[in-house]
Amino acid sequence: MKSIRILMITIAFGAIVSCNNQNQSEETELAVPVSVEDIKPQTIRKIINTTGTVNATFEAELSSKVAGEYNLLRNPATGSLFKLGSKVKAGQEIIKLEDDEYVNSIAIESKRLNLEISEQEYEKQKSLYKKGGVTLRELRNSEISLTNAKYEYEIAKIKLEDMKIVAPFSGIIVDLPYYTPGTRVASGVLMASLMSYDKMYMEINLPEKNLADVKTGQKVWVTSYTLPDDTLQGTVADLSPAISTETRTFKGNISINNPGLNLRPGMFVKAGIIISKKDNVIVIPKDIVVSTSRGKLVYIVERSAARERRITTGIENEGMIEVIDGLKFNDRLVVKGFETLRNGSKVKVIR
Repeated sequence: MKSIRILMITIAFGAIVSCNNQNQSEETELAVPVSVEDIKPQTIRKIINTTGTVNATFEAELSSKVAGEYNLLRNPATGSLFKLGSKVKAGQEIIKLEDDEYVNSIAIESKRLNLEISEQEYEKQKSLYKKGGVTLRELRNSEISLTNAKYEYEIAKIKLEDMKIVAPFSGIIVDLPYYTPGTRVASGVLMASLMSYDKMYMEINLPEKNLADVKTGQKVWVTSYTLPDDTLQGTVADLSPAISTETRTFKGNISINNPGLNLRPGMFVKAGIIISKKDNVIVIPKDIVVSTSRGKLVYIVERSAARERRITTGIENEGMIEVIDGLKFNDRLVVKGFETLRNGSKVKVIR
């Protein structure tokens, strides 16, 4: 009898221990630690990414038009000689070629005097014609002489200007071959190269499937691989309507604002074309969405329990996705620890 009593006590004790272990196990299983975020209105952009090389909007190679002695000028902004990287203004003289024989052959002073004489003669003939003192033919001849004198003088000035290497636009000197001062250089020799890249352009080739999505005027984010934290703004400037039969792509150009000159011509960059944008919508990370046979699911927390929500999604980008239906603002969305959750699972929120 005593043995039976001991056995019953042992069984009862075992049942109690087993029940306690089971409750503890269930408690441990149900109290899943999770991290949550309150859903707030956000902006989402659908982006098409592409890569390419940026180029200066304006560039020019300046060559000597005549032969002469080389004379590199000083930069008025710095007081020192022009050099690589110097900023120049449109119309600013960078290099001057000197050749007395060439200047004398132009005879610009005599052409200027001839122009003055021709102007005076024409005025005289015009006055006489009004009084009947000369014929119309004589007046026209004096007008022809005046016109020819103007042309000769303008041509002489152009020839003298050919001795100057002048910036055709405001930009930066990117190439400046060295010549010993006073050295005679021939005509047709490279003197300097200029670029203006406060605005740049980028040639792109996009897959045929993007033809309907990409349009001129769309905003573009541009990032350099060497300056990943500096994002610049651009726009789709133009697009080709033709598809390449070899690559199944179409061409386009992106115009990029580069006010700080952080991008340099020739840099390889990444461009994100914003093809659609929505403001004040629900946006969640794509990696927390669980795909099941019943659709796409996420979990929210209500009263220390996980609640399953079936969602309908909209536009998406690399990391985020819009939720059109199934969630509302201020829901406590589970963003970490959702992998083992079930509908109704007890959770412990760990921010």
